[in-house]
Amino acid sequence: MKKKLLSGGSVLALVVAVLGYAWAGGDEPPTPPLGLPPIIWPEENPYTKAKRDLGWLLYFDKRLSTDHTVSCASCHAPEHAFGDAAPVSTGIKKQKGGRSAPTVINRAYSTAQFWDGRAASLEEQAKGPLANPLEMTSHAKSDAAHKHCVDCLRGIPEYVERFEKVFGTKELTIDHVAQAIATFERTVLSGNAPYDRYEAGDKKALSEQQVRGMTVFFQKAQCDRCHIGFNFTDGSYENIGIGMDKPKPDLGRYNVTKREEDKGAFKTPTLREIEHTAPYMHDGSLKTLEEVVEHYDKGGVKNPYLNARMAPLKLTTQDKADLVAFLKALSGEGWQHIQAPKAEELPR
Repeated sequence: MKKKLLSGGSVLALVVAVLGYAWAGGDEPPTPPLGLPPIIWPEENPYTKAKRDLGWLLYFDKRLSTDHTVSCASCHAPEHAFGDAAPVSTGIKKQKGGRSAPTVINRAYSTAQFWDGRAASLEEQAKGPLANPLEMTSHAKSDAAHKHCVDCLRGIPEYVERFEKVFGTKELTIDHVAQAIATFERTVLSGNAPYDRYEAGDKKALSEQQVRGMTVFFQKAQCDRCHIGFNFTDGSYENIGIGMDKPKPDLGRYNVTKREEDKGAFKTPTLREIEHTAPYMHDGSLKTLEEVVEHYDKGGVKNPYLNARMAPLKLTTQDKADLVAFLKALSGEGWQHIQAPKAEELPR
C-alpha cells in the first residue's frame, strides 16, 4: 500500500492552506500551503514580519558582496525556483564553484544545510557564502569577510534603522545579518501541489499517468526509501555514484565527517519543485528528469562506497514516463509571489 505523506495538523490549518500560501497579519508567521506542517521557528531567532522584510532586502542586495556584484539571489533566484539553472554557480569575478546551487525552497524543514551538511542551521548557512572567496568575498579569512559586510551595512542609514528596530540594539552584527536572511528563507515554501490535493481527497488533481507514476515511485522503484515524508527527503547523505568515476571526485559529506563510509555521499534533496530546478545532482551533471530516472534505473555509478540500495530498477519505458509525470505533480505554490525589491526599495 502507498505510504501517506501528509503530516498531522488541525483541520482549520488545512482549510486555510489549501487556498495557497496565506500571510497572517501582524507578527504571526505565514501559514504554509497544503501538505506542509507548521514551521518550527528557532527560539533564538523567532519570526517577526519586520525581520522577514529585512531579510528579504538583504537576500537581494548585491552590496553584501565585497565588489557589489553578487547577492544571495544570484545563485538562488526566484525565476529559477530559487536555484540558478546552471550546473555550478558563478561568484564574484566570474569564478565558478564546484557544486550546483540547491533550491532554498522548503529549507525551513531541514537543520543541516549545503550538499554536505556542513552548516548546522540556516543562520550558519547564510554566513557561509558571505565568507567564501568563490562566492561573495575577496577576503581570504571569514572574520575579515564578515567585518567588510557589516561595515558596509553600517554605512547605509536605512539599514542601521531597520536592524535597530528588528533587534532592539544599535550593535549591528553578522549574526543579525544571518538571522534576518534565515527568517526570510524560512518563508520560501512550496506546497498545495497536485499531489497534496490528491492526498487531501481531490482524486481529479492527478492525471491517470501521474497516478501510475505514483505507484512506480512508491512501489516498483521505491524512491521513498530516501525521498520520504511531506518534503520528499529523509535528509540523509547517500552515495549514488554521481561524479565518482572522475579522476578526483568530490567526496561530499566525507569532507565534513572524515568517515570512510561518507565518501561521495551528498544530501538527499527535496523533490518539491523538482520540475523547475534543473540541472540535477550536486554537480549539475544531469540535465533532465529523464536523465535522472535513467541514472537510478541503471543502478547508479559503481564505486566502493555506493549505497547498498542502489541497484538496477528494470523500469519499462512507460514506467519511466509515468514516473517523470508524477514528479511534475510535486510542483506547487507558495514561492512564486516572491520577487526582488525594486531599486528604489533598497535601503539608502
